[in-house]
Amino acid sequence: MQRALELAHTARLAAEVPVGCVLVHEGALLAEAHNLTRTRDDPTAHAELLVLRRAARRLGSARLLGTTMYVTLEPCAMCAGAIVLAKVGRLVFAAADPKSGMCGSLGCIVQDRRLNHRVELTAGVLAEPAGELLRGFFRVRRRGG
Repeated sequence: MQRALELAHTARLAAEVPVGCVLVHEGALLAEAHNLTRTRDDPTAHAELLVLRRAARRLGSARLLGTTMYVTLEPCAMCAGAIVLAKVGRLVFAAADPKSGMCGSLGCIVQDRRLNHRVELTAGVLAEPAGELLRGFFRVRRRGG
């Protein structure tokens, strides 16, 4: 999660919403990314989706069984759905997202029993520094900075 926080800081410096994500497989870093939605003018360029794409290419498989994803903000519906489809084994996130989080806040796609895969879920790891980074980013944006 510490590396994901570093990536979130990098995102903030690029005027992106400060979210960082890493994917680990068998104790080794498989892929990492931060949000690039503004840079790429792409609403799907969330850190989680970028990581899933990179990891799938690296492994040569869309099935990411046995992996653990660490992300600084609770994934949205789009990302949570992709995490399930990729069959990520475990998801660890830092800050909850009460406005769009779909891994516990508004719903929980990653553990929905109606789907063919459920993800082990851990929430709140390094939530305070991740949350403060996000709050600070949006505070500055509201002031026009």
